[in-house]
Amino acid sequence: MGEPRLEPDPPLIEVGPAELDDDGLDPLRPGTAPPARRRRQGVLFWLAVGWLGVVVFCALFADVLPVPDPNGQNISDRLATPSADYPLGTDGLGRDSMARLVHGARVSLTVSLTAVVVGMSVGGTLGMVAGFTRGLFDTVLMSVINIILAFPGLVLLLVLLAYVGQSLSVISLVIGFLSIPVYTRVARANTLAVAQREFVLAAHTMGATKLRLLFREIAPNVVLPVMAFGLVAMGVIIVLEGTLAFLGLSVEAPAATWGGMIAEGKRHLHSSPHVALIPSAAMFLTVLSLNFAGDILRRRFDVREANL
Repeated sequence: MGEPRLEPDPPLIEVGPAELDDDGLDPLRPGTAPPARRRRQGVLFWLAVGWLGVVVFCALFADVLPVPDPNGQNISDRLATPSADYPLGTDGLGRDSMARLVHGARVSLTVSLTAVVVGMSVGGTLGMVAGFTRGLFDTVLMSVINIILAFPGLVLLLVLLAYVGQSLSVISLVIGFLSIPVYTRVARANTLAVAQREFVLAAHTMGATKLRLLFREIAPNVVLPVMAFGLVAMGVIIVLEGTLAFLGLSVEAPAATWGGMIAEGKRHLHSSPHVALIPSAAMFLTVLSLNFAGDILRRRFDVREANL
């Protein structure tokens, strides 16, 4: 017998760093990202949350904060630049811009929060029921939703406001009513995906009732992405309310709104641009923070679902 032949070892394959997708995530390991990117996203996320906390604090305690009367006029100090007496300057009527910015935050948050709560509670419930039951109810509901979405949103909003009047509560409820179709479609799409998951099928096999499946198994997994969408929708609603105020269709003057401040400042762009730039910057930072925080939370919720 000859000596046993030894097979050569297979060549070593050099494996390079994993290729990441456009979001900086490893497609083979969902939810992973380079440590530097995770830290950067974490810092930006908490900066966004911090700014939103400041806005919410100003909206809640606008009446007790040490700021002047937002409607108090001092013509001798009109169009004053930022100084010790007026940290953010004054507008064309001599009103303190910082006081009006603080009180304007209350209007923006009231409208956006009310609209999101109305749209999420009504539209989210309808979407979950339609996605879970399917059948005739789903067909009729989605037909109605598609008809409503076929109308231009801003035109429909202007028509409703012209009919019911202008006030903070009316504007909030009307925008909330127009938000219902969007939340219905988002909740329905998530329900269709969750309803086919293994834990729902297992609960159905074990004899769980439809109400238990809907509210104990499906709803907790649908609410999270819908809430993340609600943060992004709040930014859209803030811009929408600012557009109405810019057109003079929001709360009646002299109530302070960010859109109204921008409309007031457009007449002084050449001489005093800060009158319009300061509320524009506040609105921009708020909408950007809402979009960024909502996008980060949506990704985390998607990863949680992928790991189930």
